[in-house]
Amino acid sequence: MFLETEELKSVIYEYQLTEITESDEDIPVMAINAAIEEMKSYLRPKRIGQPQYDYDVDAIFNATGNDRNPLILELCKSIALYNLCELSNVDVILEKVQKRYERAIDWLEKVSGTGKYTGNPPINAGLPIVIDTTNEADLPYRFGSRDKFAQE
Repeated sequence: MFLETEELKSVIYEYQLTEITESDEDIPVMAINAAIEEMKSYLRPKRIGQPQYDYDVDAIFNATGNDRNPLILELCKSIALYNLCELSNVDVILEKVQKRYERAIDWLEKVSGTGKYTGNPPINAGLPIVIDTTNEADLPYRFGSRDKFAQE
């Protein structure tokens, strides 16, 4: 799994997590999975007419250990924490969690060229991209114009 429950300790104390989830180990997993899906939705969009990076979200989120992108990992933790804090507010500074979540979403909007950054070229996040291996000869259509000719 891209992000393990134990790794949330860098954004929330263990006693807080236990209080919020009432020791249910499935709740943090659901929050992490929701965070990953939310991040994928920002990294995967294709907009017609806009320059767009086609990030390989499978490679990004199937990475483990030191192969994970540290920024993506921290942003995922922030979003997962936000999902957890929607459940309860036990000794957690909600404003701090909200700001971390908003920062994560703002960065994802910059990367995807969506939200308030619509119309701006997306930033290159340095993440793996999908290589288009489609060969023009394999396409079922062709477009273009005839060669120009001039009378002399």
